[in-house]
Amino acid sequence: MGSAEHPDVAPDCLRVLHVDPHLLAFDKPSGLLSVPGRGPDRQDCLATRAAAAWPDARIVHRLDMATSGVIVMARGEAMQRALSIAFADREIDKRYVAVVAGWPTADAGEIDLPLLTDWPNRPRQMVDAIAGKPSLTRWRVLSRDTAGDGSRRTRLALTPVTGRSHQLRVHLQAIGHPILGDALYADDDARAAAPRLLLHAETLAMSHPAHGAGLTLTCPVPF
Repeated sequence: MGSAEHPDVAPDCLRVLHVDPHLLAFDKPSGLLSVPGRGPDRQDCLATRAAAAWPDARIVHRLDMATSGVIVMARGEAMQRALSIAFADREIDKRYVAVVAGWPTADAGEIDLPLLTDWPNRPRQMVDAIAGKPSLTRWRVLSRDTAGDGSRRTRLALTPVTGRSHQLRVHLQAIGHPILGDALYADDDARAAAPRLLLHAETLAMSHPAHGAGLTLTCPVPF
């Protein structure tokens, strides 16, 4: 394996977007875990693959297994703390793209619905007006079209203001526009409309935690 400072020598099992002495960024494919799961058959994940190439790689946020797109990792514990604080303080701007069932009546809006873990049905989350944690998603229509079977679908740009587990998936399902291919939250028709969850973390923008310069990481939407 070559120098850890050059993305062109990264192993083929990683899609590298950015490498510097302080952080790493990857395009996580749909179907790959961000961190190890339970059981020996769920140990292959982005974090494990990254650590094999860069032993100082540390996780700071996650994407659902079914979600693809930009994910950042810190290099070393000090940078892990700095990036974790930036995420917690909402200093990281994230934009997702999703394809959902139906045509929203408006061109943009907000979904402000508190979310809570559905403990008997983990890992599912649910809207809970009493015990749920405040959760806010902003959305904007990119395009509307009709599939070959006549069903309506809409491509949305999504900005999660908060970062709850499954937030985008639950929020969109709650307003009647589930993400296509969502095995957890979509109805049968929307689930069968795509071979994978049509949710992609397209862009992540922040001030670099080491020197403050702006850093924008982008990877194209694969659907």
